[in-house]
Amino acid sequence: MVAKGSSCWIVTAFVVTVMIGIIAYITQFKLALYATASSMSIALFFIWFFRDPERNIQYCDQSIVAPADGRVIDIRGTKVCTFMNIHNVHVNRVPLSGTVKNIEYSKGGYLPAFCKDSDRNERAEITLDTKYGDIVVTQIAGALVRRIVSYVNVGDKIEQGDKIGMIRFGSRVDVTIPESFKITCKKGDKVIAGETILATCMNELN
Repeated sequence: MVAKGSSCWIVTAFVVTVMIGIIAYITQFKLALYATASSMSIALFFIWFFRDPERNIQYCDQSIVAPADGRVIDIRGTKVCTFMNIHNVHVNRVPLSGTVKNIEYSKGGYLPAFCKDSDRNERAEITLDTKYGDIVVTQIAGALVRRIVSYVNVGDKIEQGDKIGMIRFGSRVDVTIPESFKITCKKGDKVIAGETILATCMNELN
């Protein structure tokens, strides 16, 4: 299964591959043959990169789950920052059930997403109204392509683990944790969107 919003990339890559392949077949030029192989490799890479595997979502309204696959690169007060490398699934998920209260999109620079200054990059801040108060999920685009695809709209009621959007290529996702929660992850942890618990409600811990 491929991510929503990625079909045009995959189809374009295969169309280009077929066209180059026809030219290679007609002309028998070695360069065209190499180009066909390269184009096919790119098409297959897109299928792999834009994969959207099923997840075993464990619904729990007293836990906040990771919004992205990747590695926790920083914890700044109540904010947990997850960096998605090129090999990670780039579909993001809802950390806690609620209603989409606001979506704010900002254009920005080209810094790698793991840099602290990448807060100046293209980003989308999604504010969720939950039973514990507002939670902000910030999708930050990286240095490549810089395209954020949103799957939700203001007013949508979304459940924990639902797909919230996708960031193409290297990127980062930050999530703010309400004060009533205790952060249970640590810097360096590998996390899986919709499955790994980042924080647990302190009432549940007592």
